[in-house]
Amino acid sequence: MQGLRLRTFLGGVGLAALVVLVPSQSAFAGGPTDKSTTDTDAGLDSDNLYATAASIRYDTSKNGSGPSAGPVTSTDNSWTPPACWLAPLWTAEQFAARTEKGYKEISGDANQPPHARRATYEFREIYKDGKYKNYNLDKKDEGVWWAPVENPNAPILERTACNGTLPFWVENGETPDVENAITPKILAGLAYERIKVPGTEVELAPRTATKVNLRTWAWLDKDDFKPVSVTASLATPGLAIQATATATPVSLKIEPGTADAESYPASGECPLNGDGSIGEPYAKGKATLTPPCGVKYLRSSGTGTFALRATVTWRIAWTGTGGAGGDLPPGAFGNDQDVTVQEVQSLNR
Repeated sequence: MQGLRLRTFLGGVGLAALVVLVPSQSAFAGGPTDKSTTDTDAGLDSDNLYATAASIRYDTSKNGSGPSAGPVTSTDNSWTPPACWLAPLWTAEQFAARTEKGYKEISGDANQPPHARRATYEFREIYKDGKYKNYNLDKKDEGVWWAPVENPNAPILERTACNGTLPFWVENGETPDVENAITPKILAGLAYERIKVPGTEVELAPRTATKVNLRTWAWLDKDDFKPVSVTASLATPGLAIQATATATPVSLKIEPGTADAESYPASGECPLNGDGSIGEPYAKGKATLTPPCGVKYLRSSGTGTFALRATVTWRIAWTGTGGAGGDLPPGAFGNDQDVTVQEVQSLNR
């Protein structure tokens, strides 16, 4: 059973345990699910039990780029991207073929324990001759089979939370009123997970090395930071929805890399200017002024450097099918850059 493994579902159908064959996690992670542009070929995949994973497409063409780009980290420790969800996975023919194949493989394998063979038989009976009849093949053009999908990036105990739900039939055009059914908001959370923003190396003046007690100006040009977005879409015979998560820079936080320093402003939080820039470039004649964004070091870095960390906070908003939308927790992304701080040399005569 290459690429397959057993999963036990505790269902509310009077059975101790039911077994359904699903693919390994690698069927979801990366590969065809992570598209740089929108993939219009998003139908169900007869060769992939995680067909929904294959049919969620990610348009990352408006993402941040460059060698220092990276994913944002939610500033809300209580929020995480969706760990699992319920979604359309199979047509009637696909579900019938896969269930029959799994049943034959397990029931005909003498190395399988009796309880596994029994559970597989009972699972098959539900859809062949029990609650459903012959996998709803007579209704094959009227709906699709829904089942749980895991997010492989989520903690294992969280991503299995949906696995108590057995596959169920949904008519085309309907959204089941069940917990964890996939929605535009769930897609927005998955898009959030794939957002990448530019690196945050700030411009400094003095550029190469600063001096003790000298106000050092820091800034980011307006062209350096623009909104980025990722769109996640699902298009199957039973459902077509999408959501776009957009990240917009709102502030820059400067951390000098040593306690022997002062930040400007004192909080270290430099707000976004009206034109989209942060801080203000240094120019001749500003040496005696206090920078709107910057730092003053109170001691030398000696023979080494201080690791100044510049972190940009991004507001994350989403819009989706049917006019849905709202805010997701802000995200943060930062980089370290080395700063040399020298003692001011003077000569007494």
